[in-house]
Amino acid sequence: MAQTAQAEIEQRYARVRRAAEAADVDAVVVSGSEYTGFEGAVRYLSGFRILHRYAYVVVPVDGDPAVVFPREARWVGDHGEAWMEQVFAEHPGGWIADRGRDQGWRRIGVSGLDYVMAVRDYRALADGPAEVVPFDEQLDLARAVKSEAELESVRESMRINEAGVEAVLRAYELGKTEAELMGEAERVFTAAGCYRTTMDMILGGPDGAARPEFTFPSAERRLERNDLLLYGLEIAGPGGHWVEFSRPICAGQPSAETLAAMEAYHEYAGAARATMTAGATAHDVHRAVSKGFVDRGFRLGHVTGHSIGMTMIEHPRIGEGNETVLRENMVVSMHPHAITQDERACLYMQDTWLVTADRGVPLSDVPLRIYDGSEDRLVP
Repeated sequence: MAQTAQAEIEQRYARVRRAAEAADVDAVVVSGSEYTGFEGAVRYLSGFRILHRYAYVVVPVDGDPAVVFPREARWVGDHGEAWMEQVFAEHPGGWIADRGRDQGWRRIGVSGLDYVMAVRDYRALADGPAEVVPFDEQLDLARAVKSEAELESVRESMRINEAGVEAVLRAYELGKTEAELMGEAERVFTAAGCYRTTMDMILGGPDGAARPEFTFPSAERRLERNDLLLYGLEIAGPGGHWVEFSRPICAGQPSAETLAAMEAYHEYAGAARATMTAGATAHDVHRAVSKGFVDRGFRLGHVTGHSIGMTMIEHPRIGEGNETVLRENMVVSMHPHAITQDERACLYMQDTWLVTADRGVPLSDVPLRIYDGSEDRLVP
């Protein structure tokens, strides 16, 4: 695993401190847990990969940062990975509250306040002298623009993700179970150093159409000819940056609804290239890419897209009314969820895009198409 350069580390601290000063907070507490996709913020700022339990990175505007663990996690994970002071506290929230009291902090910004921070640690901070305020959006915007080192990590993750999808395609065979095929992708991901940073789910269904609900791959359900199967593969490679990429497979005949949604997906790709530019808003992009689906009578389910980085889902969301302005070198996952009005079928493909000064650039050159299972490889 490549080491993070000191210059890169200092840039990350500087971005977070600028955001803290703009929000009038004296320190930022970044929460992470072993819940898949929620551990990346701690790694982004400390280098530590959470193996089990949880951790917090404390970044004061003035002073040295520290990563704080519950004491029982002393021998869990490779603590040699962390590039800052490490603290093992009986009560992490109490330790942070005491540090704030000693330093005279008035306001503490917490990333992960709604979903990640342990309740006992929140209570300790809330009972302390400093006001506790949410800091999720500020942290995400501070890290949304990727450095060249981060973009190389993103591209490595995309290469691994494509290889996993290709492994599923090579192994595809009627009569196999959904879980057997997922296992082929997981072998690729594990061998490439993804450890636990994979999110495995599927969309599938009979008669050439997928049901709208995401499910776990079944070890009992066996593939039939007209089943449409789509592996929603989201992975973070050794560098820790998440990407999303998927394509549907159907050995038989895709339904009329699936084919109509595929037409809209081709229009979405053109609209994303034209509108996902620096200076556009998340609302602008959503409106442009969703038009083809709406015009064909589809409703949109799961979010159209979102910023993505070392945490799986980051702000901004690509959606209605979100006026966040996109900036050059932001990385965005896009996956319009086209659902029929009767909610019986859908199509959902994932791609990861780079925002540039004049266009959106997909980080995979694999076209939007339905595979029939006879192919040995993805067609670039």
